[in-house]
Amino acid sequence: MGVRRDLKRARRRTDLAARGSVELVRDATGTVREVRAAPLAPPLTGGSLADLPFTHADETPGAVLLRRRTEDGWRPVTAAAFAADVTAAAKGLIAAGLEPGGRVAVMSRTRYEWTVLDFAVWAAGGQSVPVYPTSSAAQLDWIVRDSGARHVVTETAAHAATVTTGTADHPRRPRLWQLDAGALADLETLGRDVPDDEIAKRRAALTPDTVATVCYTSGTTGRPKGCVLTHANLHAEAANTVELLHPVFQAATGRTASTLLFLPLAHILGRTLQLACLLARIETGHFPSVRPDELRPALKEFRPTFLVGVPYLFEKIHDTGRATAERIGRGASFDRAERIAVRFAEAHLRKFLGTGKGPGPGLYAAWALYDLLVYRRIRRELGGRMRYAVSGGSALDRDLNLFFHAAGIVVHEGYGLTETSAAATLVPPLGPRPGTVGLPIPGVAVRIADDGEVLVKGGVVFGSYWNDPAATEAVLTDGWFATGDLGFLDDDGYLTITGRKKDIIVTSGGKNVSPAVLEDRLRSRSPVGRCVVVGDGRPFVAALITLDPEAVAHWLAVRRLPADTPVSELVHAPGLRAEVQKAVDHANEAVSRAESIRAFALIEGEFTEDNGLLTPSLKVKRHAVAAACAAQIEALYRG
Repeated sequence: MGVRRDLKRARRRTDLAARGSVELVRDATGTVREVRAAPLAPPLTGGSLADLPFTHADETPGAVLLRRRTEDGWRPVTAAAFAADVTAAAKGLIAAGLEPGGRVAVMSRTRYEWTVLDFAVWAAGGQSVPVYPTSSAAQLDWIVRDSGARHVVTETAAHAATVTTGTADHPRRPRLWQLDAGALADLETLGRDVPDDEIAKRRAALTPDTVATVCYTSGTTGRPKGCVLTHANLHAEAANTVELLHPVFQAATGRTASTLLFLPLAHILGRTLQLACLLARIETGHFPSVRPDELRPALKEFRPTFLVGVPYLFEKIHDTGRATAERIGRGASFDRAERIAVRFAEAHLRKFLGTGKGPGPGLYAAWALYDLLVYRRIRRELGGRMRYAVSGGSALDRDLNLFFHAAGIVVHEGYGLTETSAAATLVPPLGPRPGTVGLPIPGVAVRIADDGEVLVKGGVVFGSYWNDPAATEAVLTDGWFATGDLGFLDDDGYLTITGRKKDIIVTSGGKNVSPAVLEDRLRSRSPVGRCVVVGDGRPFVAALITLDPEAVAHWLAVRRLPADTPVSELVHAPGLRAEVQKAVDHANEAVSRAESIRAFALIEGEFTEDNGLLTPSLKVKRHAVAAACAAQIEALYRG
């Protein structure tokens, strides 16, 4: 098994095995209340991240840092070429009036030009303000107005129209460029008369404590807040993550690392992944979509050795495999392969961690059979070379994690927020623990407060919310950031997240229920799309469930039913409801009966940004869903 061989090879390296060690702090009862990880990378003591492209260009000008997707394939971009593109764009921004400390908003999907602009803004002495490409005019209005951005770069004509509409009543409207209309070429032309030493002077004025970006939260409960992150914050995140993971991955696989970046660069996880790859000179390609049906062909073309994604991607890869098996009449075989995978991975991990025996001969033979029939197809869907992945954003179902492990891909879960510059914790490469979000990344400490809230401290923690001292004071105390999430630390210091403080449901019987556990497990099973667990002040827990369109189309095709069957009919179809009930049963396995889902309603349509039920980072707006589905909720409790 490839994973088994990789892990053993890396573990033999004693210097690598020591990485990720932590210090535990226990209370009087022996319970771990705090865990601390020493930094692996030295802090940024001078300069800024703006220097990175130029350092690479000086040291290894011909090294390939990035690959641009073109009609002819993935074209390499050398360190020298990247630095030249950054310089040209930076000069253009200076010629356009960007002052040191000024802010530039970027509204675009993930693409090479976004990366150029990020470093160009810094090289010109400015601060970047990422904007989700799906943002409405009202959201754009708030971010530009609140941040004071005087320049905006968009990707498409539609984005430019959104900016024009959103800033129509601003007393001073921002200057606007459009990538699809040649923004980088326009900036290059604009900045031709700006001397090189102006860029050098502005870079020299930057320090680790200089603000690098004002990154706005997704705004699940109100207006987004701008998180002020410095160059030191971003460097602490990127450098320590690289030092934790990269040497182990390379030693384990013997391959030069490469990845395809498809997460939105408006999201802090995408930004820090980009920085980490550039720090380590890991070849990176950009892809503008997280939709699995669009992403899979790109993965097969690029063939990354690792990727960073969200649970939705892994869920869809799994569901696609099952749908393919069903179409050829092998659905039962896939289900058996899944059961074998979970058993095999659990046994393999027990042996690797020294807590039990490995797979027996019979289980190993079954795994080998299904590796030929199923698991290798999963690897092929991800490009064929991938052995490692990082999953963040929400919880990944434990059984799904084990399924990928048996398929030869180790998925490391992490946890963090915009306020922590992305990951605050991560499952270390030689300490897999499916079902947890790992240990603090190097240089970070995690503490559990008396009420169960997760607190984070370290160089990755932001300094303030933009223009909001009251909100800052509410979450920062003596350097500890109160995340608003609930969790616990096990005896080895691994963190498990159990939910959000503000989302806790209290039934009329007084039972406290964390909806996140149920929702994450529900969502991991087809044909469930988005879902919301309800029950606050009610006699039992229930769920509002949408149907995944791809799963519904497959369900109809397998049963030879009309593809245009209305959803209004499907929500009452006994067969489909039975499939959803299986997902509900899977979710209920993780909780007590008092916390389990007793009833559910299938909701027509989807939760989307357009109908106001999702944030730009695809988080469900619980209160908005409850208001929009009030009648369905009442019906659940009348019945």
